[in-house]
Amino acid sequence: MLAMQHPNSSGSPATSTSSFLANFTVLQEPEVEAVARNRTLPQSSPILAGLSMTLGILFNVVALIILAKAYNRFRRRSKATFLLFASSLVGTDLAGHVINGALVMSRYSAGFTADSSNDTDAFCLFLGGCMVFFGLCPLFMGCAMAAERCLGVTKPLLHAQLVTTARTKIALALIWLVALCVALLPVFNLGTYTYQYPGTWCFIRVSEGTEGKDLGFVILFSGLALSSLASAFVCNTISGITLVRARLKKTTCSKSRSTRSNDTEMVVQLVGIMVTSCICWSPLLVFGLMSALRSYSGSLDSDRATYRRLMITGVRMAACNQILDPWVYILLRRAILRRIYRITKRQASLKGSIFRSARWEASSFHITEKNSSNKI
Repeated sequence: MLAMQHPNSSGSPATSTSSFLANFTVLQEPEVEAVARNRTLPQSSPILAGLSMTLGILFNVVALIILAKAYNRFRRRSKATFLLFASSLVGTDLAGHVINGALVMSRYSAGFTADSSNDTDAFCLFLGGCMVFFGLCPLFMGCAMAAERCLGVTKPLLHAQLVTTARTKIALALIWLVALCVALLPVFNLGTYTYQYPGTWCFIRVSEGTEGKDLGFVILFSGLALSSLASAFVCNTISGITLVRARLKKTTCSKSRSTRSNDTEMVVQLVGIMVTSCICWSPLLVFGLMSALRSYSGSLDSDRATYRRLMITGVRMAACNQILDPWVYILLRRAILRRIYRITKRQASLKGSIFRSARWEASSFHITEKNSSNKI
C-alpha cells in the first residue's frame, strides 16, 4: 500500500531495487548484444595464420628457385620475358606474405579487440596499404603476362620488335608504381583504412560509417582488380584459340613445334594463374563492394554480422592465392606434364591389356564349354 501511495518515494526499497535492476539491465544489453554478435562470427586463430604464413613462404621460395633456374637457361629466348614477369610475381607474393603475415602476427602478440572496426592508426594505415598494394600487384602482373603472351602467340614478329627485357622491367616498375599510388590514397584523405573483424587485419572502410570517399576507393580497388582478371581472361582465350588452330594445321617444322610447345606451356600456366586468382580474389572484391554500397546507403545494419563473416572468409581466400600461385609453376611445367601424361597413358594401356586379357579368357572358356557340350 505504501508503494502504491508513494511511487516516487526515494526511501522505498522496492522502488530502489527495481530502479537498480533496470539500470543494470540497460547497461548490460550492449555487452550481451556484442557477445551474441561475436558468437555468430568466425574466430581467428594465430596458429592458422602462422601455418598459412609458413606454407606461403616455403612454396614461394621453391617456385622462385625453379623460375630463376629457368630464366638463366632461357635468357636469350622469347620465354625470358615471361619468366621475368613470373619471377617478379612470385617475388611480390613472397614479400606480401612475409610483410602482411608479420604484421598480423604482431597484432596477435600485442592483443587486439574485436570491436575496433571504426578505429585507425599508423599501424592500420600501413597494414591496409600493404593489403591493397600486394593485392593489386599480382593481378596487374597476371594481366600483363597474359597480354604479353597473347601478342607473342598472335603476332610473333611484332612481339620480337616491341617486347624486350628493358621494356619488361619498365612495365614492372609501372605496375608497382600504380599499385603504390592506389594504396597511398588514404594518406591524402581519399579513403580510410580501418580494423576489420576480428581486429587482426585492416582494409578499406566497408562495414560501418562508410562515406563517399570510402565508397569511391572501394569501387576503384575492385574495378581495377576485376578489370585485370577480365582482361587476362580475354587474352588467354585468344592465345588458346590461336594455339589450337596452329595445332590443327599440323605444321611439320621442328622449330615451329618447339615454339608452339613453349607457348602452350606458358599459356597453360597463365590459365592456372587466372583461375586461381579468380577463385581466391573474387569473393573479397565482390563482398567488399556490396558491403560498402549497403553501408553507404544505410541498409547494412541488419546484415552487418553476415557481411563481416563474408569479409573475413574473403580475405582468407585471398591469402590462399599467394600459397597456390607457386604451385602453378611447380606443377604446370612441361617436364611434369609430360611425366603425368606418360603415367596416365601407361595406366590406360595397362587397364586396356587387362580388359582384353579378361575378354579373351572369357571367350576361350565359353568355346571350351561349347565343345564339351557338343561331344556329350
